Amino acid sequence: MSNFIEKIKERAKRDKKTIVLPESMDRRVLEAGAQALKEELANIIIIGNYDEIDKVGEGLDLSKAIIIEPESSPLTDGLINDLYELRKEKGMTLEDAKKLIMEDYMYFACMLVKTGKADGVVSGACHSSANTLRPALQIIKTKPGTKLVSAFFLMIVPDCEYGEDGTFIFADSGLVQNPNPEELAAISISSAETFKQLVEKEPVVAILSHSTKGSASHADVDKVVEATKIAKEMNSGFQIDGELQLDAAIIPEVAKSKAPDSKVAGHANVLIFPDLDAGNIGYKLVERLAKAKAYGPITQGIAAPINDLSRGCSSQDIVGVVAITCVQAQNK
Repeated sequence: MSNFIEKIKERAKRDKKTIVLPESMDRRVLEAGAQALKEELANIIIIGNYDEIDKVGEGLDLSKAIIIEPESSPLTDGLINDLYELRKEKGMTLEDAKKLIMEDYMYFACMLVKTGKADGVVSGACHSSANTLRPALQIIKTKPGTKLVSAFFLMIVPDCEYGEDGTFIFADSGLVQNPNPEELAAISISSAETFKQLVEKEPVVAILSHSTKGSASHADVDKVVEATKIAKEMNSGFQIDGELQLDAAIIPEVAKSKAPDSKVAGHANVLIFPDLDAGNIGYKLVERLAKAKAYGPITQGIAAPINDLSRGCSSQDIVGVVAITCVQAQNK
């Protein structure tokens, strides 16, 4: 267990939040719910059929969980009406709303957050990112002042001298397919804010490329150069630089030769990837080869914390994301 996640758990315990787990059909999720309750990290709401939860969760202590069965819950009719009112201008009928609330537990979960009955949602262990994020974007919407919802992984690399003692944010590694320069700049600022909030250290942001300071010429490099310029003009107060190759971004000796005038090079702890291919491949390489813990994809820019999971996650990974979601909700 990393020291970082222990600290996050301690912060979660100080101001307990209510987190919804809609994937009651997955034992890993129920194991995580039981563990979060045992550690007193959060109040846990599980959505699902009572009999199925008993079956899937056999042997687990879920006695302190709030279990909501949409078919029988007194909340259901109100949430159906609220969803209909929220989406009727987009063409949603009352029948559509009923079907979504009764059959898609993610919609039920997001409506619990929207109506103030919960503080956050963790889903995605057995559903795609689209299944998790579509209801969130339709119902919770973006945070005021945020142009773009993006996703990051919190990477904890064991025995690592780079980053913040081996702690990094990798973004966007889960959502925005091919960000343009403005979007890449927005992801950089959001990720810096997130790093400061979660890690409680000063973010040092590198916008990555296959080129360092003009060593290669290509449209992909131009995009990163433009994104860096925009991010710096946003006057966020954060240290941001690009374009930097990965080694120049995190290794001081390489930075001295490749980017001697950069204050970021050699010290980066927030790594911004040029597109989703690079971000997804990058986090999985580090997770599998360096045996790092990868928590995410965690969203940033939504008005309440609605967090995705990798479908290869363990129950302990889910507990970590529940704790992170609590801390995000405390800072909402």
